Amino acid sequence: MLRARALELAAKPYVPPQAPPLPSKLAELSPPQYRAIRFRPEASIWQSDGLPFQLQLFHRGSYFRGAVKINLFDSHHIAALPYSPALFDYSQSDIGEVPDDLGFAGFRLLHPLNQSDRFDEVAVFLGASYFRVLGADQHYGLSARGLAIDTGLAKKEEFPAFKEFWIRKPDPAAPSIDIYALMDSVSVAGAYHFTLTPGTESQMQVRASLFMRRAVEKFGIAPLTSMFLYGENSTRPPDDLRPEVHDSDGLLIASREGEWIWRPLTNRDKLQVSSFQSESPRGFGLLQRDRDSRHYQDLDLQYERRPSAWIEPAEDWGKGVVQLIEIPSDAERYDNIALFWIPETQTEPGQEWSLAYRLRFADRYPDFPDTGRALATREGAGSQEPRRRFALEFGGGPLGPMTDESHVELVVSASAGTVQDADCRKNEETGSWFALFELDPGENEAIELRAFLRNHEHVLTETWSYLWKRS
Repeated sequence: MLRARALELAAKPYVPPQAPPLPSKLAELSPPQYRAIRFRPEASIWQSDGLPFQLQLFHRGSYFRGAVKINLFDSHHIAALPYSPALFDYSQSDIGEVPDDLGFAGFRLLHPLNQSDRFDEVAVFLGASYFRVLGADQHYGLSARGLAIDTGLAKKEEFPAFKEFWIRKPDPAAPSIDIYALMDSVSVAGAYHFTLTPGTESQMQVRASLFMRRAVEKFGIAPLTSMFLYGENSTRPPDDLRPEVHDSDGLLIASREGEWIWRPLTNRDKLQVSSFQSESPRGFGLLQRDRDSRHYQDLDLQYERRPSAWIEPAEDWGKGVVQLIEIPSDAERYDNIALFWIPETQTEPGQEWSLAYRLRFADRYPDFPDTGRALATREGAGSQEPRRRFALEFGGGPLGPMTDESHVELVVSASAGTVQDADCRKNEETGSWFALFELDPGENEAIELRAFLRNHEHVLTETWSYLWKRS
């Protein structure tokens, strides 16, 4: 039914969604004022049914001005959820009388994620096609999206939006919950099926059928957005006490050929777009690899508890690129990192795209290869101008038992310029390996760097990848 509706929508000109007018007091709310409007816990859907999931709704207001229709269904019937101001607590906000036909901005799902006797927020669908998911003992950080169109181009980005949802009432012992969504935008209409399974690692199975109204320049599949303000590879702002501020600290790619590539995130003064050619990658994602709270020194925001997100295609995606976009930012309230897959095949009007992939939200992934990993990246002045000196830390996997007599070698390559004085040594205090080298960039403005550790011909670590740019 949903796929047929999306196909029917795509065959007609796009019509912007219509919603009851939003009173100016609601439209002008600041984010803190908006968050002061609370859904009443006693009104939670399925609360009295003894089910493993509960549903709560978001009010319209502030940045979330559009209305979405939300339906519940089981094996017998489908029913739309009616809006009522009585569902919300306005006692902490000064917005006056609220119309009784406003509708909802989105919803969140609750589940006993951390304790068996307490329902915690596990997923949120709110704004355009954005959604967030938590694993156990995590705080919200990065977001996923249904689709990204023309992100990072020198023109206005298009934001496809979920306009209607259908949520299946779960069985009493169900480990998962099904969410269906109808997407619409100027260029595409689509039908989505999400299956959410919460846990220590929360997973979201995604299936989608997308129908093109018109061709687009950049078609971003399985997009993620995150925040990176600064890390150990950055200069800390002089008036910020915290050593690092980021929701994610790197991009990880598992190629079809078996190579694992780690790209530390950066926040430079110009837009940076990096494309990694790959034929149907085994996986890619944005990770918060640094889990040491001492590296953040923020007991309120707890960046060490932000989820990583890993995307695994369920089928062959063919040729394309994993594209990373890093937008200059001066504040942590902005999501300045975007990641998605761009297929080599161009979009065409009337074309259908069928997608299936798994999203994994976790602190770590025990099934990943037990290889050495790039733990830290630092860059500074070299022995003379214009050289730059790099210090990398590798750890884990086979590196721990090895000693300085184990013939561990640092292998560094550069797309331009020359690499000098490459060396590595074990740090006996931490068990990790300290790798140093200098880059002489010559007259080059940008250079791609790659590095890994090996023992004779045996590769010990993932490949560290870095884009150096002249300041």
